[in-house]
Amino acid sequence: MVSWKVSDIPDQRGRIAVVTGANSGLGYVTARELARKGARVVLACRSEARGAEAGDRLVAEVPGAEVEFARLDLGALDSVREFADTYAYDRLDLLVNNAGVMALPLARTADGFETQFGVNHLGHFALTGLLLPTITATPGARVVTVSSIVHALANLDIDDLNSERHEYKKWIAYARSKTANLLFIHELARRLGAVGSDVVAAAAHPGYASTNLQSAGPRLEGRKGAEWFMGVGNRVFAQSAESGALPTLYAATAPGVRPDSFTGPSFAMWRGAPATSWRAGWTLNDAAGERLWSASEQLTGITYDALKA
Repeated sequence: MVSWKVSDIPDQRGRIAVVTGANSGLGYVTARELARKGARVVLACRSEARGAEAGDRLVAEVPGAEVEFARLDLGALDSVREFADTYAYDRLDLLVNNAGVMALPLARTADGFETQFGVNHLGHFALTGLLLPTITATPGARVVTVSSIVHALANLDIDDLNSERHEYKKWIAYARSKTANLLFIHELARRLGAVGSDVVAAAAHPGYASTNLQSAGPRLEGRKGAEWFMGVGNRVFAQSAESGALPTLYAATAPGVRPDSFTGPSFAMWRGAPATSWRAGWTLNDAAGERLWSASEQLTGITYDALKA
């Protein structure tokens, strides 16, 4: 893994990848580099206009790239089901659960979930479950979920997943959604192993990467000063989206990636080449993973029948 670079991505010809949130930032870079190596990439994005523009931009950067847009709103389970129902291929080699929101003011999804938990975790939980029969039927497939080192700020409150009982704190809610990402991968990897599947479920994080994610919350709140401050932080301290996407690309393509591994930047978990990352102990708790899984099934109505022995 030492000094692993984008040029080290193996040949992806013949493989199909779905990347959520692929219209900008880490998702766009991930989709572009997979396409550059020959994968057919589905850009799963909420906005048709931004998704189509991203596809055009990607083909301009990588002539001959095989990319297509498909609408996916992770904040609406009906949209997630429609995406899965209309997925046109009989194989899926790689699902990259990349899309997310960060530190937003309190809001609810179309289904009534707290937005950060609903989009970052429940939407991807539902998407993965609906696509899993196709994933498990594809030899050597992987599911990669993008978490954050910010997960270390807070464990889940399993009794208040939707921030209904206690005062809402946007950064704590974000941290809990990122803890949920890691617990989801932990439990998914365990269940895949229990049925003898060769699908690898792994997680990654970008460290501190310069994307539009940091400024979205202040912009929604009308806090111009905070938006400016986040922009300065991105320019001065953050690594580029190209560098931030490397851990995801490593987890998605590198040989020998272990189930339930967590890959991030090597230098202080902030920047640098991909390396095995520290994670909070609570993200490896089997009982917590099972409780989150059960709650997620109840909230979304999605059951993982492909993992039932």
